Parts: sequence; structure tokens; C-alpha cells
Amino acid sequence: MERLSGLDASFLYLESPEQPMNVMAIIEIDPITIPGGYDFESMRAEIGRRAAAMPRFRRKLDDSIVNLGHPVWIEDTDFDVADHVHRAALPAPGADPELAELCAHLAEIPLDRSRPLWDMWIVEGRAESRLAVILRTHHAGTDGNGGAELIAQLCGLTPEPPELDERLVAASVGGPAWTSMVLGGAVGMLRRPLTLAQMTSRTAAISLRWLERAIRSAAMPAPLTAPRTPFNSTITGHRAVAFTQVSLDDVRRIKSHFGVTINDVVLATGAGAVRELLVDRDALPDRPLVGMVPVSITGDVPDGGCSVDELGSNLVTGMFVSLPTDVADPVARMYAMAQSATTAKDHHATVDPNLLRGWAQLSPATTAHMISKIYTATHFADHHPVIYNLVMSNVHGPDAPLYFLGARITALFPFGPVFHGAGLNITVFSTGGNLNVGIIGCAEQIPDPAELARGFERGIKTLLEACDEV
Repeated sequence: MERLSGLDASFLYLESPEQPMNVMAIIEIDPITIPGGYDFESMRAEIGRRAAAMPRFRRKLDDSIVNLGHPVWIEDTDFDVADHVHRAALPAPGADPELAELCAHLAEIPLDRSRPLWDMWIVEGRAESRLAVILRTHHAGTDGNGGAELIAQLCGLTPEPPELDERLVAASVGGPAWTSMVLGGAVGMLRRPLTLAQMTSRTAAISLRWLERAIRSAAMPAPLTAPRTPFNSTITGHRAVAFTQVSLDDVRRIKSHFGVTINDVVLATGAGAVRELLVDRDALPDRPLVGMVPVSITGDVPDGGCSVDELGSNLVTGMFVSLPTDVADPVARMYAMAQSATTAKDHHATVDPNLLRGWAQLSPATTAHMISKIYTATHFADHHPVIYNLVMSNVHGPDAPLYFLGARITALFPFGPVFHGAGLNITVFSTGGNLNVGIIGCAEQIPDPAELARGFERGIKTLLEACDEV
């Protein structure tokens, strides 16, 4: 038995029909390199073989009405890969719009909590005899970097299947342990008053330092200060998806020419695409938008009420970044983005990285779930100040070519969840010499995310042209 951290469990409490907490990826593969050729049953069997050495793929949730703490993971003794790996076919012509529509549909469907929280769809009928794989996991069980690690366990540097690590095959979170579950939850509840006092004191100190930095114009944007846009309101359960791919060499050329970072280029290009969208809709605020950038905190000392065995799967915190959507010139926007990102990183480095985890650890399950339901039912996101406008994330993957179950990966597009009040998520994953851009939004708020994908492509092209002009 392994207890979820408060942050992991919060994604269970936040989940609703309007707000499924799926973390997804489209993996484009070339089946020509698969030893013996593509066959669905053979591929599913190989996934089952590798899942034996992937403990996260074999664990499921367990809880009890007498559990005063967060739910726990237990081993699924009835695990059957056939319950998780499915087959789908795209309608002709099997191009990007058809694949995006299928991905959006799957993004709307919550995962079955009675089983391990993942599934995989092998998608046939792709143009040019290609295959696609859509992987879905739950945010309670993985963050962006964790998702990349899961995919890496299904991949290799060659088409040949790897030998399994027998230690991982033998690893298990164990079965139900009702006494430990109940006692552990009770101990956690008894610790809450002290933890609450500690968290309140630390949060007050951080707020004062934040104010001091803001006076010096050296602070990242504070939450609840973002301007409102059409995608900053209560979301529905409908999703729209788009994706694109740009050359990493092109991005590196821009980075080197202008003396910025790859992350600066990604954020500035994303901000430019969002600016274009809002200009077209006559909805561009005169102030910069605020992006929430997830930051990995792996390696930091546990604190804030989290014991070592409750670190959980989501080892992240959030950094707020001012996105210069108010700057029209692409080059000036990139320099403004570089300055904003530097300010945010310098400030974020002074903030307790475990603050979010600490507060999440204090949230009782029943209370958190009830508040989430009331928040949704009252459309409260339409009335309070905007916390942030959108999520923008850049995850660095391996540069070497990868093979997924023997098939060469040609693209890997990531997609995170969207939330009430922030109905747009842009996630970038670099691998194999390319930047893969995944865009997902509430369909009523972002009906055509392909506009953003095209805007991202135009932004890179414009900056490349600027390299030749300067």
C-alpha cells in the first residue's frame, strides 16, 4: 500500500465531467521498423510484457469511508492488459484533423478508477501507412516529467525489445491494508493543526517577500492579477485539440542568434500565437497575459507536511510568468519574454518549492471534493479575478531517435488537462531533433486550436527570417 500525496489526490478531488484530469500523448510511429511488421495483437502482448516491469501501470486506487487521509495505491492482482490497450481506426483521409478529433474525444472521457489509471489506443488508418498511439494517464499518478518517464520505459534506442529488469517485475505497492490505511489517515489528521500553523507562517513570510520584490519590479506576476480573456471562465467537458512540429535546429538557431534560451523562444512563440488568436477575436487585453509554467522540484527536501513516503507522483510547483502578448513586434516580444522569464526564475528560486504540496496535504478529501463541486456548479470562475490565463510547459526529451515497441517515433505530442478559469494548455516536448507542440482547450472557448498551431509555426518562421535580417 502506498498513500497518495495531497497534491496527487487533489487531481482526484478536482475531477468532474467538465474537468477530467487526463494527461495524454499522441505518439506518431513508423511501423516499418517493427521486427516482423505491425500486428495489433502482437503489439498488445508486448505492452503487457513490458507492463510487468512498470509498477505504475499495475497499481490502482483504494479507499474507505473510514479513511481520514488521502486514498492509497494498491497492486491490481487482476491486471489484464486487454482492459487497457485498445484498437481504433481513423476515418479517411486519416490526416491531422481526424487524429486531433479522436484525441479530443478521448480527452473528454474520465479513466476507470476501478482499474490502473491508464489506457492506450493503437490508431490505424493514419495517412501514409503510419500508426499513432494515444496514451492516457491520470494526473493523480503522474506529472509531465513522470509521463515522459513512463513513455521512456516503453521505448528504446533500437527496435529490439529490451530485457526486463527483474527488480521492477518483482516490485509491488502491495495489497489492501485497512489498518494501516485508517491509522495512517488518523495520524495525518492529528498532524494537521501543527502543519496548518507552520504553513500559515511560511506563506505569510513568502507573501511579504513577494510584495518587497514587486515594489522593486523584480517579482513574477501574483496569482489573481491576470487579465480576463475568452478562455478564462467556467469550462465545459468538451475538448478541442491541435498539434504541430517545428525543427529544434531552427529553434537553436534563433536562440543563438538573439542570445536567449530555448525556453524563451518557446514561450515567446506561444505568446505570439495566443496574441494573434485574441486579436482576431477582438479580445486582446492591453496588459500581458500570465502563464503558469510547471517546474519540476525532484530532489528538493520534503517539507510542508509531506513525509518521505508521501512525496507522491507530482513533484512539481508552478511558476507564474508574464507573457508579452501586448508586444506586437516578434523580436521585441522575444526579448521581453527573456527578461520576464529571468525575473520569474530568479523570484521562483526564492519561493519554498514545497509550499503547494504542503497546502495540498492539508486538504481533507470530503471537503476538497465538496468545494470543487460547488465551485463548478456556481460558475465561480466567472466571477473571481483570474488566477492565471493558461498553462505553458516545455519538457525536454532525449535528442536521440527513439523506438516505441520497435517502431521509430516520428513525433510525440503532449497534452495536459485544462481547468475552470484557464481553458487552454500548450505543452511542448522536444525529442528526435524536433519540438512537438500539443494544444488542448475547452472547445467552447478555443473552438479551433489549429489556429494556435499555425500561429506557432508562423512565429518560428518570422523569427528565422529576422535572423537573416539582423
